[in-house]
Amino acid sequence: MLSVALGTLRTRWTSFAASFVALALGVALIAVMGTALAATLDAPEQPPERFAVAPVVVQGARTLRVPTTHGVRTEPLARPRPVPARTVAALRRLGTVVGDRAFPVRVTGGPDGVVGHPWPTAAYAPYSLVTGRAPQADDEVVATVGWTRTGTRLRTARGTVRVVGTAAAAPPRGTRSGPGGPAATAPFETALFYTTHRAARLSPVGLQLVVEAGPEAVRRAVGHADGVRVLTGDARRLADADPDRDAEALTALNALFGTAGGVSGFVSVFVVASTFAFAVAGRRRELGLLRTVGATPGQVRRLVLTEALLVGVLASAAGCALGAWGAPHLAGWVVDAGLAPGWFTVGGHAWPYHVAFWTGLMVACSGAATAAVRAGRVRPAQALREAAVDRGTLPWSRRLIGAALLLTAAVTLALTLLGDPGELLHRKSYTSRPMLLISAVAVVSPVLVRPLVRLLTALPARLPSATGMLVREGVAAGARRASSVVAPVLVTVALAGSLLGATGMLSASKTAELREHTADFVLTPAMASATDGFDAATLDRLRRVPGAVVSATAGTEVYVVEDGVAPIGSEARAADPAALAATVRLPVTAGRLSALDDDSIVVNEEWARHTVGQRVTVWRGDGTRRSLRIAAVLATGTGDNGAYVTRANAAGAPVDRVDVGVARGADAGTVARSLRTAAKASGARVRTRAQWVSAHAPGTTRTTRLGYALVLGIALLYTAVSLVGTLTMSTAARIDDLRTLRLTGATRAQLLRLTAAETLTLVATGTLLALATTAADLAGLHIALRLQSAPAPLAFPWTAMAATATTCALLATAAGLLPTALALHGHGRSGALGAR
Repeated sequence: MLSVALGTLRTRWTSFAASFVALALGVALIAVMGTALAATLDAPEQPPERFAVAPVVVQGARTLRVPTTHGVRTEPLARPRPVPARTVAALRRLGTVVGDRAFPVRVTGGPDGVVGHPWPTAAYAPYSLVTGRAPQADDEVVATVGWTRTGTRLRTARGTVRVVGTAAAAPPRGTRSGPGGPAATAPFETALFYTTHRAARLSPVGLQLVVEAGPEAVRRAVGHADGVRVLTGDARRLADADPDRDAEALTALNALFGTAGGVSGFVSVFVVASTFAFAVAGRRRELGLLRTVGATPGQVRRLVLTEALLVGVLASAAGCALGAWGAPHLAGWVVDAGLAPGWFTVGGHAWPYHVAFWTGLMVACSGAATAAVRAGRVRPAQALREAAVDRGTLPWSRRLIGAALLLTAAVTLALTLLGDPGELLHRKSYTSRPMLLISAVAVVSPVLVRPLVRLLTALPARLPSATGMLVREGVAAGARRASSVVAPVLVTVALAGSLLGATGMLSASKTAELREHTADFVLTPAMASATDGFDAATLDRLRRVPGAVVSATAGTEVYVVEDGVAPIGSEARAADPAALAATVRLPVTAGRLSALDDDSIVVNEEWARHTVGQRVTVWRGDGTRRSLRIAAVLATGTGDNGAYVTRANAAGAPVDRVDVGVARGADAGTVARSLRTAAKASGARVRTRAQWVSAHAPGTTRTTRLGYALVLGIALLYTAVSLVGTLTMSTAARIDDLRTLRLTGATRAQLLRLTAAETLTLVATGTLLALATTAADLAGLHIALRLQSAPAPLAFPWTAMAATATTCALLATAAGLLPTALALHGHGRSGALGAR
C-alpha cells in the first residue's frame, strides 16, 4: 500500500499540492506563534531604571491586602499612602534619606509625558551631567538629553523655567552602551529635575524614599508599619513609573499570537479537508478501477489515509523549517512596530515545533478521514459507469455534524444571554464564538450551494445568452467543486464581518452611552496639575459662573470581595449627589441618586449585591474598610458604569473633573465663554459634550488593528491557496467538457467568460452565506447589548466585507482563468476534433 501511495503522489502531485501548501503554511504559523508565545512566557524581569544604584528604596502602602478563603489576596491601591512620619524619623537616624517625587509637567511646545523629579534623586539612576550644572533656584531645571538644551527657557503650566544643564542616564544593567557612552543610550523617561524645595511645592505628597543604609537595618526600622515595603536588588524596579509595562505588552502579544494561531488551525482544517475531499472525488474512476481489480474497501481507505500521512509528514517538516526561518522575522516586526519591548527575541524552545509538527500531522489525517470513508464506499465498477455529476455530496455523518454544531452554537448563545449577557461583550467571546457558527455553516454549505446558485442565476438563465444556463447547470453538476470554492470565501468574509462588526457595534454602543451620560461641558485640569486636581480658587470661580450648574467629582476606586475569593476593584467617582443629578444623566434602574450620602454607595448591576438598602463591605482607595448602604443601582451597560461615593469616602482624591450643565433659560454660548475665562488662570481645558465624546470615544487600539490585520491576512492567504488548488484540479478534470464546447462553436473568449461567470457566482454564493452567518452572530451581540441596557444598531462592516469579498473574487477569477487559458492554449477546434 505504501508503494501505491508513493506512486500516486508522484503521478498526481498536482492533486495534493494545495493540501501540502496549506498544511505547510499552517504548521509554519503554529510554529512561529508557539515560539513567540514561549518567548513571552520566559521574559526576563525589567531591570531597575530610576533607582538602579540606590541602596534601599522604601515605599508607602501601595497594595490592598485582604484575607479570603484562598489566603491573603492583594490588589493595587488607587491612592497609595506615603511612608508614615514616624517611620521616616526612624529611617533618618540610620543615614541619608532622600524623598522622591514624580509629577507630570506640561511644557508648551515640548514632548508629551514629561515628568518632574527633585534633583537629588538623579544620582540613583544614575544620571550624570552632560552639559551645564545642577539647579539652584526655583526657576532652574536640569533636563534629560535629546529634547532640549542648556540655556533654553521652557514655558510650563506652573511657570517659566530655565534649563541650566542636561543629564543622561547610564544604560540599564545587561545592555550595551553605544560608541557615545551613556549619552548614546535611549532615555527611559523624559524628565525635568527641580530643586528639592520647588519639587516639594509642585508635588506635596512623596510616596517613596531612598535610604543610604543597610537593608537589614532599614527593615528593622520599618518594622511592622502598615503596608510599607523595603525594595532592594531587582525589586527596586517596582519603584519605577511603570514597572509592569513589559508584562502588559507581553500579555497583549499573547492574545495576538494566540488568536492568530487559533485562526491558522481553524482555517487550515477546512482547506486541507476540502482539498482532500475534492481530490478523492475527482479520482472516483481510478478508485473504482482499484476495486475492480480486487482492492477491498479497507485497502482503499488505507490508501487515502497513507497518502494523507505522507503529505502530512512532508508538509509538517517543511512547515517547521519555514517556521524556524520566520520566527526571528516576526520578533523583529513586533519590536519595530512597538508591540514588544526592545529586548524581545525568540528561539531556544523545541516544544513549539513538536506541537506544530504533530498538529499538522493530525490535521492532515483528520482532514482526509471523511474522504477516506467516502473512497471506501466506491463499488468495483461504479465509478466507471456513473456520469460526471456529483450526487450525495453531503453524507448523513456531515449532516449530523453540521446540525450538532448549529445546535451547540444556538444553545450556548441562549444560555449566555439568559445567564450572563455581558460575557458576549468580552474580546475572547466575540473573537472565538463566530468560529463555531462559521464551522457549522461551512459543514452544511454543500446542501445550500445549489439553491443559492439557482437564485443568483434565475434572471441570467432567462436571457438569450446561454451563459446563465451553463453556469447554473455546471454548478449543479459539480457540487463538490462549487462547495470547495464557496467554503474558503465563506470563512474569510464571515470572519471579517464578525470580528470587525463586533468591535464596531461595541464602539458605537460605548460612544452612545458616553454621549448620553456626559454633561453639557466637561472641564479637566492642566496636565501639570493632574495629580493635584483643581485648586479651590478655580472651583470657586467656576461655581460663580451665571447659568452654570457645576458638579465637581474626584476619581477613585473601591474594592469588594465577592464570593470570598479575591478583591475586585471598581472605578468610582466621588461627587455631591444633588449636583451630580443636576448635570449628568446616569442610567439609574433602582433607588435615587439624591439618597447618596457619606454612609452609602451607588453601584451597578454587575455587583454581586445590587439591591437598594443592602449593605456592602468595601475598601476605599487608600485601603481603609467601610460598610456602606446601597443607595441606587445603575445599569451595567458596556461595563464603563462605575460606582459613586461622596467625598468622605474618596480617600483624599483631588477633584479631577468638573461637569457643567446649562441652567434652564441660560445661553450655552455665554456660559461657555464664562467657563473658559474662569478656568484660564489654572490652564484647565473646557470641552463641550461633542468635543468630549469625540476625544474619549472608544476605538480599536493599534495592537487590535494589527491583530485583526494578521488574522484576516492569514485567512486570505489560505483562501488563495484553496482556490488555486481547487480550480486548478477542477480545470484539469473539465478539459474534455471545455473541448466539447469548443466543438459546438464556442470561442476561447466565451469559454473564459463562462469560467469567470461560474467563479464569480460561487464567490457571490459564499459571500451570501457569510452575510447570513455574520448577521446571526451580530444579532446575538445586539441582543446582549440590549439586555445590558446599552443597545446598538445591528451594523455590518460593509466596507471591510466588500473589500474582503472583492479580494476573494479577484483571487478566484485569476485562479480559474489562468489554468483554463493554459488548458485551451493550442487546442483549437481542429485539435478538439482530432482528439475526439
